[in-house]
Amino acid sequence: MPASGHRPRVHSLDVAIETVYSCCVLLAQVEGFLEVARRGNVSRAAEAMFVTQPTLTARLHALERELGEPLFARTRRGMRLTDAGRAFLPYAERAMRAVRDGRQALNDARSASAGRLVLGAAPAVSTYILPALLQRFAAAYPRIEVAVRTGHSEDVLQMLLREEVQLAMVRTLRHPDIESIPLYEEALVLVVPPGHPFAERSSVGIADVASERLIFFDRTSSYYELTQSFFLSLGVTPREVMELDNIESAKKMVERRLGIALLPRSAVAGELAAKTLTQVAVTDAPAMSQKIVVIRRRDQGRPSGTVAAFLNLVRESDPAADAHILSPS
Repeated sequence: MPASGHRPRVHSLDVAIETVYSCCVLLAQVEGFLEVARRGNVSRAAEAMFVTQPTLTARLHALERELGEPLFARTRRGMRLTDAGRAFLPYAERAMRAVRDGRQALNDARSASAGRLVLGAAPAVSTYILPALLQRFAAAYPRIEVAVRTGHSEDVLQMLLREEVQLAMVRTLRHPDIESIPLYEEALVLVVPPGHPFAERSSVGIADVASERLIFFDRTSSYYELTQSFFLSLGVTPREVMELDNIESAKKMVERRLGIALLPRSAVAGELAAKTLTQVAVTDAPAMSQKIVVIRRRDQGRPSGTVAAFLNLVRESDPAADAHILSPS
């Protein structure tokens, strides 16, 4: 026995188990109520439910005690609903319908035949990579509803940690509470407008690049950091710079001969195919690339349902290649 003045500690798991048990008991009582109301006879209802008549009678009495009202009146013609029983009937039917619908929703989610998937993605991924992935996903799982939240990689990470998204597609990030699955490696390539002097050459040097007006995009993005580090590591300072806040604007500026740019390969695939931009190799500098990954919370356990379906699609895909194929030509 616990010492006087000290209450026994109740474990949260015990409380959860007791709550689940109470709900199951109540549902069994409601189910019994509906079966008797439908058949007007306790013995026939018990037979249909594969329980004994005393068991079903006990459930009905327990439900009446819980509600504080008699639900049935015994007559020569069998069990008839009281006024309280008739008032309770539509709510009981609604409760059992909700349970059936919930069970079906769980089955759908488990099999990924239906459900909802909420994704987070960095801007470049959501614009140039995700559409092709979602096109294939929608074809394979037409009943799954998909929502997408966008933001810079660090912002999307916070969405994931707050459980606002189930999966996120971002640059490689380190955090103890996430696990990463490789998605693709994004190369940054030098692009110039057709007719630019660089377009007539098979390659250029980094000093040539630095002598041109360079168009950078989005100072807060990881690609901006990557480009800046690239020039810093080579000891080169660009002669002239124009800063824009998104990739689409940067591409338009290059097309209008306002400068040249180092942009993600997936972002310019359509323009390269349409020949409105030209890719030029830089021979005396290392290639620039950034790994893009899918992240999820470690504490979510083994992937299942819609999450597992999307991850399986990712593993079977080449997202960057798919984006190139689906880009306008």
